[in-house]
Amino acid sequence: MYLYGKHSVYERLRYNPASIRQIFLDKDFREPQLEALIAQSRIPAQRLAKKALFNIKRSDSLQGIVAKVDAFAYAGFDDLLHQASGKKHSFIFLDRIFDPQNLGAILRLAACFGSFNLVIPKHEACEVTETALHIACGGENFTPVAQVANLRNALLSVKESGYWAYGAMLDAAQDLASTKLLFPLCLVLGCEGSGVRYGLQKHLDVRVTIPMPGARLSFNVTAACAIFCYEIVRQRLVDCK
Repeated sequence: MYLYGKHSVYERLRYNPASIRQIFLDKDFREPQLEALIAQSRIPAQRLAKKALFNIKRSDSLQGIVAKVDAFAYAGFDDLLHQASGKKHSFIFLDRIFDPQNLGAILRLAACFGSFNLVIPKHEACEVTETALHIACGGENFTPVAQVANLRNALLSVKESGYWAYGAMLDAAQDLASTKLLFPLCLVLGCEGSGVRYGLQKHLDVRVTIPMPGARLSFNVTAACAIFCYEIVRQRLVDCK
């Protein structure tokens, strides 16, 4: 895989340099802090003309740096469930998220809020791609992602482990602003348009919605995830006091 952009490569150099095989720089690239990290890590680096760099990774967002890295390493779902048994982490299940930019943005915000594990299905959804990693801006170094064959069975497993299953809904649900969240918690987010599939909905403990007193539209999945994560973290901190 190719990681590109200053922030993505910088965070990978800081937290997982062993996954980087080679770095390619624009011949005019000048970022002393980042270049110092490259030198410290002793990763092979090569300076190229802009056209040659573009031929390695065709993107308008290279920012003068591309890193050849190992394929994305998914976390084991059972391992996450065991590690999270201390009730300090929340799960986010993503049902049919097809846009890698949405997946990358969710990965980034989950890293910013902290203490979240992402779970995505192997089928009918996008994987963690180079685009997703670019949008995540290094978030993959802080938030593990598990890929499962059956999202429903994974949801049942977290429930059996004592997690409360909350589903983000547009209608017929409790107002998030007035809902007392119960921990440990698993949040299920569906695709834009059709939302969470019925096969998952029937296993939810609580359905919640974001209050929208304005136009009767809807948030995209990234914006909705940010609002839910903020409230989860806020109430989790209160719950720990």
